[in-house]
Amino acid sequence: MSTLVTFAKTRGFVYQGSEIYGGLANSWDYGPLGATLKENIKNLWIKNFVQKRKDMVLLDAAIMMNPNVWVASGHVGSFSDPLMECKDCHTRHRADKLIEEALEKDANFTLPANWAGDKTPLEDLNTYIAGGPIACPNCKSKNWGEVKRFNLMLSTSQGTTEDATALVYLRPETAQGIFVNFPNIARSSRKKIPFGVAQCGKAFRNEITPKNFIFRTREFEQIEIEYFCKPGTDAETFESWLQEEDRFFTEVLGFKKENVRFVEIPKEGLPHYSKRAWDFEYLFPFGWGEISTLANRTDYDLKAHMEHSKQDLSYFDPFDNTKYIPYVVEPSIGLSRLTLAAMCDAYDEVPGEEWTSKIVMRFAPQVAPIKVGVFPLIKKFAEPANELYSLLSEHFVCEYDEAGTIGKRYQRADEIGIPYSICVEPENYNLGQVTVRDRDSGEQEMVQISELVEYFRTKGC
Repeated sequence: MSTLVTFAKTRGFVYQGSEIYGGLANSWDYGPLGATLKENIKNLWIKNFVQKRKDMVLLDAAIMMNPNVWVASGHVGSFSDPLMECKDCHTRHRADKLIEEALEKDANFTLPANWAGDKTPLEDLNTYIAGGPIACPNCKSKNWGEVKRFNLMLSTSQGTTEDATALVYLRPETAQGIFVNFPNIARSSRKKIPFGVAQCGKAFRNEITPKNFIFRTREFEQIEIEYFCKPGTDAETFESWLQEEDRFFTEVLGFKKENVRFVEIPKEGLPHYSKRAWDFEYLFPFGWGEISTLANRTDYDLKAHMEHSKQDLSYFDPFDNTKYIPYVVEPSIGLSRLTLAAMCDAYDEVPGEEWTSKIVMRFAPQVAPIKVGVFPLIKKFAEPANELYSLLSEHFVCEYDEAGTIGKRYQRADEIGIPYSICVEPENYNLGQVTVRDRDSGEQEMVQISELVEYFRTKGC
């Protein structure tokens, strides 16, 4: 991961946030390449799950919502992690994560009584931790304080005074904006169940132990869907979305199949709102990590908001004249994590000259932040190269580079993942053709300028 972090900064994918002031812990800024990569992934998701489907619409709900939304959803009362502090070095850690990490390292390690991950009763965690099997990762001490619940929501004040009436939360998930708008969406879009609502946006969680670069951060982006269906059809709908997610990760984004897997979450590990859930995991350099969760949220959220708001959120089905509260199947993806996975999946080191190696980012063309590189063979051929850049940039994100030898420019293009590069020189250009180089094979092909746009489209750009 350290190699990837250094590379990401050097090539303009991700920077340390506020770096000139010493940074801010767990704050990251997406550079020119990272921002475009993330947008490409988001747009592919929207295209596949909204644009190409008749049963989907898009929503962009506010980040700050009425605080009662989070009371109804259960976040105010139960959105917390078990936190403990080392009495010697005063660092704080999640008790459940330390236990899980110890279990991975030691096959003989035993779990606490009534183990249920972060939902394990505090008395069982305290009894277990007091016994001394877990050492502090920072100072190796076993002198722990009492395990306590730590709410993960970030709060702020809205308005001109900082009293309790002005308290609002930065949303910890994007889903609730969809649920509270369900009757508005059903009415205005005229969609009939089953249908889904997609949303992309920022969410915030006051993570105790953010780590692994942009994998776990306090500020992140989610791309998720709440798919509303008739009770009794939710199991079938769940299976359908399981297949859709697999297709998106392996076929649309082009992830290597050996680097992805689906893992069913055991019943004791399910959130309070979920009937069934599967995690989609990617094999990062630090091990398998969750990127997406597919959950059957039942009718929990709509019922909770009906109870607290006293508003009718039920649905009248015109097909059979029945009225019911829909069930919801939720494919939820962490866009920040998905961007990290795309970088890891593309990263490749290949032998160079004299015992050196060079980096090639093998992004699928549809994912790559820059699709086409336009390079004049030498600087004095800049005019036709700029004409070609103007033509292609109407359709694709392009890179223009005239510095250094053509070989060096090809190497730079490979490092930032440009799938196709064009060498412009007058002899062929005057004949209406250019040489196109393939990043992965290194092969070159002569293509008519008039056919370039269609050529790159057929390649997936």
